[in-house]
Amino acid sequence: MNKSALLAFAAFFIICLSSCVVLSPKKYNALLAQKDSLSQGWETSRVKIESLEEEMDRLRADTSRLNGRLADLEDRLKGLDANYASLRSNSSTEINKLSEDLKRREARLREVEDILRKRDEAANALKDKLQKALLGFQQSGLSVDIRDGKVYVSLTDKLLFASGSIVIDDKGKQALLELAKVLKTQPEINISVEGHTDNQRVVNLGQIKDNWDLSVLRATSVVRYLTDVQKIENSRITATGKGEFQPIDPATTPEARSRNRRIEIVLSPKLDELYNLIK
Repeated sequence: MNKSALLAFAAFFIICLSSCVVLSPKKYNALLAQKDSLSQGWETSRVKIESLEEEMDRLRADTSRLNGRLADLEDRLKGLDANYASLRSNSSTEINKLSEDLKRREARLREVEDILRKRDEAANALKDKLQKALLGFQQSGLSVDIRDGKVYVSLTDKLLFASGSIVIDDKGKQALLELAKVLKTQPEINISVEGHTDNQRVVNLGQIKDNWDLSVLRATSVVRYLTDVQKIENSRITATGKGEFQPIDPATTPEARSRNRRIEIVLSPKLDELYNLIK
């Protein structure tokens, strides 16, 4: 029963009393019982109302807290969206830069490969020319081969020098003459003359003290013949002595030592274009 009904009953009860209506004990007790029931119902309703109000306060607090959390999450989402957009923009820029760099590297690689291919083609063509020009000397200890893109013309010492000598003999001059004819048609080729000896100690060779001296002096003898006599440009040619320290045959037999005593003329194409690419 609600509050209005209770008040109405109380008013009715007071009117009954004031009008001096005489109630029987039974009716009186019934009215008292009804009053007690109404009072109990009122108390129960009041407790429920307070409980509902407390629940409403909790719901309001939860709603406020959830709204605050929602606002915070929305702010964080906006931040994440901004970061994602920034990362995506930066990633796109970085990918474009990497792609351009890769294209440049691939272009340079193709250029290097093209230069190396041309070098190998030139080396093979030069080898063929030299083999044809020097065919008559191959039985006398001359060989032509390619190593690492360079052409090596190897002449045993017996083809060029008498034993222990640094003076080129006539047969050696003839071989160098044929070699020079080819080199004059190849101005883009650099020439390095390397002297090599065996590991036998040098004795009774006057001012020549050791194998270092012998290898260097034989190399310079060849260089002088090619430059002074055959007129190969000095700027294209160098002389070096390797002594006994780069043998082609490590054995100690007379045949192995003979192969190790040699002059190697190393012919390499000028690779200025390649060096500029890889700087």
